Amino acid sequence: MADLNPVEAAVKALLDGVQPLPGERLPCEAAAGRILAEPVSARLDVPPFDNSAMDGYALHHGDAGGWVKVTQRIAAGATGGPLARGTCARIFTGGAMPLGADCVVMQERCALGGELVLIPPEVPAGDNVRRRGRDVSAGDELLPGGEPLEAAALGHLAGQGITEVVVQRRPRVVLLSTGDEIIDPGQPLCPGQIYNSNRPMLRRLLERFGAEVVRVASIPDDAEGTRRALARAAREADVVITTGGVSVGEEDHVKAAVETLGQLDLWRLAIRPGKPLALGRLPAGERETRFVGLPGNPVSSFVGAWLFLRPLMGALLGAPSLASLPQLSARADFTTTTGPRQHYMRVALAFTTEGIVAKAFRDQNSGVLSSCINADALALIPPESRIEVGDSIECLWLNGG
Repeated sequence: MADLNPVEAAVKALLDGVQPLPGERLPCEAAAGRILAEPVSARLDVPPFDNSAMDGYALHHGDAGGWVKVTQRIAAGATGGPLARGTCARIFTGGAMPLGADCVVMQERCALGGELVLIPPEVPAGDNVRRRGRDVSAGDELLPGGEPLEAAALGHLAGQGITEVVVQRRPRVVLLSTGDEIIDPGQPLCPGQIYNSNRPMLRRLLERFGAEVVRVASIPDDAEGTRRALARAAREADVVITTGGVSVGEEDHVKAAVETLGQLDLWRLAIRPGKPLALGRLPAGERETRFVGLPGNPVSSFVGAWLFLRPLMGALLGAPSLASLPQLSARADFTTTTGPRQHYMRVALAFTTEGIVAKAFRDQNSGVLSSCINADALALIPPESRIEVGDSIECLWLNGG
């Protein structure tokens, strides 16, 4: 279909010229889930000193294989004195290794006899010792820019005594719904109306992708109202997203409004679901606001969010981890035939001893949102293809990154 654009061209047009947003300094306790704006260097060695990995006895390895006198006791947080040859120290996990000791024998391997302890033979140097700087050396890069601050990264920062970091500002998003027939939950349904399922779904996905949804609103089905709504949204946000209104119907005003106000970069894709998708830019003073017009069908919006909104937020956040979804190979547990558009099928993945199996949801219609609830991946079915049970297919893993 010559007038339809491939996904690769759409992503390229969407990300053309996008630069990461400015950073902001936050306390680490408020930075969970945020993206580091710049690398962080280690201030300290971790561990900061040689310490015991076990409860046991610290000694020189050359003194193993006989009775050794216990001359001191070193608990975690304490520092012992130098250790003479032929003696040992009772030591606990995390306790600092005394000068002269180079190994620790766990207490279960030893026998006590008054002030003496029987040490088994052939204990190697370094046994059960956590060396200074084994994890991190002062001056090394602790975390790279673009790193999401999840649990382990936050622990890494705390281990350095770091209390503040510079993170990327969240992309501000205005989410607009079109269609006079779309109403919010909580209002009574009139004949011909449906509830807005796209708004809460997309809001959650955008938050998952690192964005801040600053406003949600509905656009009336008229040309002037659509232009006003888009112009206002462009002034408020880094990205304006609409659902519906980008097809070719008489009441679809969004595409024309974008062309009037700014620039339409790309329209209509060779994919299923989600053909009526529009990408462009809206003026906002001296800057440009990115525009993404998603289809109104909920599954099309769901798929479009993963394919386009996720990499866009990743580019604005300077986060390589959001640039693309992890891809894996699986065996199809279904049969299907595609036409001229690439099909993104919702599938559940079964990780078996014989490999990964992709199980397609029975109804792949773009209005069947239930197919997305338990979907682990989007199976990539090329145009003009016939897939049989057992065929190898590629999948975009939604839960893999």
